[in-house]
Amino acid sequence: MYCNYCGKVIQDDANHCAYCGKRVGSVIARKRLIRPRSDRRIAGVCAGVAEYFDLDVTLVRVVWLVTAVMTGIGLLSYPIAWILMPEGPAIAQVPVGYPATHR
Repeated sequence: MYCNYCGKVIQDDANHCAYCGKRVGSVIARKRLIRPRSDRRIAGVCAGVAEYFDLDVTLVRVVWLVTAVMTGIGLLSYPIAWILMPEGPAIAQVPVGYPATHR
Protein backbone atom coordinates (compact mmCIF):
# COMPACT_ATOMS: atom_id res chain seq x y z
CA MET A 1 0.00 0.00 0.00
CA TYR A 2 1.16 3.55 -0.71
CA CYS A 3 0.69 6.70 1.35
CA ASN A 4 -1.59 9.16 -0.44
CA TYR A 5 0.33 12.13 0.99
CA CYS A 6 4.03 11.32 0.59
CA GLY A 7 3.90 8.39 -1.87
CA LYS A 8 6.09 6.03 0.20
CA VAL A 9 5.41 2.30 0.47
CA ILE A 10 3.81 1.42 3.83
CA GLN A 11 2.41 -1.72 5.47
CA ASP A 12 -0.94 -2.95 4.21
CA ASP A 13 -2.56 -2.83 7.67
CA ALA A 14 -1.16 0.59 8.67
CA ASN A 15 -3.44 3.35 9.96
CA HIS A 16 -0.69 6.00 9.90
CA CYS A 17 2.19 6.57 7.51
CA ALA A 18 5.53 5.87 9.21
CA TYR A 19 7.23 8.56 7.11
CA CYS A 20 4.91 11.58 7.19
CA GLY A 21 2.57 10.63 10.06
CA LYS A 22 -0.69 11.20 8.17
CA ARG A 23 -3.69 8.91 8.59
CA VAL A 24 -4.11 6.49 5.71
CA GLY A 25 -6.70 3.91 4.82
CA SER A 26 -10.11 3.73 6.35
CA VAL A 27 -10.26 4.38 10.06
CA ILE A 28 -13.07 2.44 11.72
CA ALA A 29 -13.13 4.51 14.89
CA ARG A 30 -14.95 7.83 14.79
CA LYS A 31 -12.77 10.89 15.32
CA ARG A 32 -13.56 13.00 18.38
CA LEU A 33 -12.79 16.63 19.02
CA ILE A 34 -10.63 16.39 22.15
CA ARG A 35 -7.76 18.32 23.71
CA PRO A 36 -4.73 15.99 23.42
CA ARG A 37 -2.34 15.79 26.35
CA SER A 38 0.68 16.07 24.04
CA ASP A 39 1.63 18.88 21.66
CA ARG A 40 -0.21 21.54 23.67
CA ARG A 41 0.91 25.08 24.47
CA ILE A 42 -1.82 26.49 26.72
CA ALA A 43 -4.82 24.15 26.88
CA GLY A 44 -4.50 22.05 23.74
CA VAL A 45 -7.48 23.59 21.94
CA CYS A 46 -5.55 24.39 18.73
CA ALA A 47 -3.87 20.97 18.79
CA GLY A 48 -7.26 19.28 19.14
CA VAL A 49 -8.77 21.27 16.26
CA ALA A 50 -5.72 20.54 14.09
CA GLU A 51 -5.90 16.82 14.86
CA TYR A 52 -9.64 16.68 14.20
CA PHE A 53 -9.40 18.39 10.80
CA ASP A 54 -6.03 16.75 9.97
CA LEU A 55 -4.22 20.10 9.62
CA ASP A 56 -0.85 21.38 10.76
CA VAL A 57 -1.09 22.63 14.35
CA THR A 58 1.06 25.69 13.56
CA LEU A 59 -1.36 26.76 10.85
CA VAL A 60 -4.30 26.47 13.25
CA ARG A 61 -2.44 28.48 15.91
CA VAL A 62 -1.57 31.26 13.46
CA VAL A 63 -5.16 31.47 12.15
CA TRP A 64 -6.50 31.50 15.72
CA LEU A 65 -4.06 34.27 16.69
CA VAL A 66 -4.90 36.40 13.65
CA THR A 67 -8.61 35.93 14.35
CA ALA A 68 -8.09 36.91 17.99
CA VAL A 69 -6.13 40.05 17.11
CA MET A 70 -8.28 41.21 14.20
CA THR A 71 -11.79 40.48 15.45
CA GLY A 72 -11.52 39.48 19.11
CA ILE A 73 -13.61 36.36 18.48
CA GLY A 74 -10.59 34.17 19.10
CA LEU A 75 -10.20 35.63 22.58
CA LEU A 76 -13.78 34.70 23.41
CA SER A 77 -13.90 31.33 21.65
CA TYR A 78 -10.67 29.90 23.11
CA PRO A 79 -11.83 29.76 26.76
CA ILE A 80 -15.22 28.45 25.64
CA ALA A 81 -13.55 25.67 23.62
CA TRP A 82 -11.25 24.99 26.60
CA ILE A 83 -14.29 24.35 28.79
CA LEU A 84 -16.37 22.42 26.23
CA MET A 85 -13.71 20.18 24.66
CA PRO A 86 -13.00 17.05 26.73
CA GLU A 87 -9.40 16.23 27.58
CA GLY A 88 -7.77 13.27 25.85
CA PRO A 89 -7.05 10.03 27.67
CA ALA A 90 -4.04 9.90 29.98
CA ILE A 91 -0.91 8.27 28.62
CA ALA A 92 0.86 6.05 31.13
CA GLN A 93 4.62 6.28 30.84
CA VAL A 94 7.01 3.59 32.00
CA PRO A 95 10.03 4.91 33.95
CA VAL A 96 13.45 4.48 32.33
CA GLY A 97 15.04 1.16 33.23
CA TYR A 98 11.76 -0.32 34.43
CA PRO A 99 10.42 -3.33 32.51
CA ALA A 100 7.22 -2.71 30.57
CA THR A 101 5.57 -5.81 32.01
CA HIS A 102 5.88 -6.25 35.75
CA ARG A 103 4.91 -9.46 37.52
